[in-house]
Amino acid sequence: MIVWEHSRTPATHEGFEVKRRGDKEFTVTIRLEMNYLPEKFKLSPALMEVLGIEVDTRPRIIAAIWHYVKARKLQNPEDPSFFNCDPPLQKVFGEAKMKFTMVSQKISQHLSPPQPIVLEHKIKLSGNSPVGTACYDVVVDVPFPIQRELNALLANAEKNKEIETCDEAICAAIRKIHEHRRRRAFFLGFSQSPVEFINALIESQSKDLKLVAGEASRSAEKERRADFFNQPWVEDAVIRYLNRKPAAGSDAPGST
Repeated sequence: MIVWEHSRTPATHEGFEVKRRGDKEFTVTIRLEMNYLPEKFKLSPALMEVLGIEVDTRPRIIAAIWHYVKARKLQNPEDPSFFNCDPPLQKVFGEAKMKFTMVSQKISQHLSPPQPIVLEHKIKLSGNSPVGTACYDVVVDVPFPIQRELNALLANAEKNKEIETCDEAICAAIRKIHEHRRRRAFFLGFSQSPVEFINALIESQSKDLKLVAGEASRSAEKERRADFFNQPWVEDAVIRYLNRKPAAGSDAPGST
């Protein structure tokens, strides 16, 4: 008998060889005791009959019991922390009702280490392979850390979508604030001094009309001075220009 214990050599190995001198063909028994992470357990016949599971982890077994209780509506309506045991569950717990917090403790007696995987291999001294090479399929759970990273990435993508939605809502609110601010300034100016406001508006509109008509009324000398752009009509003219100007990259006729 040759025993190889993984705990003694924690380093990862892709395989190992066992050599024995001999001149006879015989059958060797290979016993594999799986190191499941997370740890798995074999269910007792009574618990296996209830859940239909042969081997699984403790959290999944407890979750299966919870689903069994919910599916059969065994939860106590007067005290939801308890559930009533039907005949199959009574075989497992031995009680008419159980508290959910006691399930993990009660099922310990129904869990045992999984059965080892046993392979029988024929050692041959004849044929193409001197040791009788053979392949065996063993179903095992392989950890998939990429799945956790993928879940984190998807969660971040969902959060980014939420952030983008919030940003759009904030931008829309800011645009509304600016629009209402301009409208407030317009009506406030009109309410405080209607005559001067109307005169300034007419003057502004008149200047715009002259520019559109192409009249040569502009004075380059005046426009070179900063005082020219501090006149009352300038702010209104700029706001009107910005509102009339097409969006960047627009193909609208007349855009520059």
